[in-house]
Amino acid sequence: MLTSEDLRFFYAISTQPSLTAAARKLNVTPPTVTQRLQAIEAKVSVKLVQRQARGISLTEEGYLLQDKARSILAEMDQLQTLMASKKNLINGTLKVLAPLGFGNDYIAPLVGEFQQQHPNLAVELELSDKPSWAESHRWDIIIYIGELRDSTLKLAMLAPNQRFLCASPDYLKKHGTPRSPRALRDHTCISLRENSEDVTLWRFTHTAGDGDSEEQESIRITPTLTSNEGSVVKNWAIAGSGIIMRSEWDVQPELNSGALVRLLPDYSLPSADIVALLGTDSRARSARTTHFLQLLKDRFAQQPWLKK
Repeated sequence: MLTSEDLRFFYAISTQPSLTAAARKLNVTPPTVTQRLQAIEAKVSVKLVQRQARGISLTEEGYLLQDKARSILAEMDQLQTLMASKKNLINGTLKVLAPLGFGNDYIAPLVGEFQQQHPNLAVELELSDKPSWAESHRWDIIIYIGELRDSTLKLAMLAPNQRFLCASPDYLKKHGTPRSPRALRDHTCISLRENSEDVTLWRFTHTAGDGDSEEQESIRITPTLTSNEGSVVKNWAIAGSGIIMRSEWDVQPELNSGALVRLLPDYSLPSADIVALLGTDSRARSARTTHFLQLLKDRFAQQPWLKK
């Protein structure tokens, strides 16, 4: 009968291009890998791996065992995590995915603080503005900012976040201040590529004088400058290169200092709330995930960017 160690051993082999590479990954000698593989094949009475001049390939039975091993091992790891959470142990590995700019400024410091509080914990933090929803299962927590579409993950609100239109005083002195969204067509605009949003379509809502009706207006900009890095876009605006649309968390300090000026304050843009996305089964959520989520909620409830 195959054991869980057999499954882990074979799965490690099956993901490597050769038995030599598998031996390096497992930190054992190549003969040890060969002997262990032969023992596993003897248990199931079928050939699992074909040895070739350039490496190895799985047989049909090998692919079947690889697939089943992946599923079984994932369930076992989940069970172990669940058992640890029942004991309220904060250990193991916490995996966090966050946007590049916000993750660097606000998530990374909290990750470092959280790990120092729990020395038995390891944390993997990945920063990306283009999360792959197909791989969302890889992460314990995904920090997301912007319009969320077609997500089956559980959403936890961390902080409200408005979007503002901004420019530097120098730019406005040279080019004038736009008084309506359509006036933006006569100005130099800068855009930030993030997530899968249509970043050149700026959508405005204007509340009419009676306060009860709202007027929607969309403007398609033709950006002179474009980047996928928020700090680059903001610095361009501060330098007087044009008008940007950015999140409150990013530009509020510059609005407070006067380095940037908010434009069209009577118009609102689609909000981009800061949320945490998690697996839907809260019963299987580890203690490390639950406690880190609470830390995020506590700190971002204060909206620290408003105080800078």
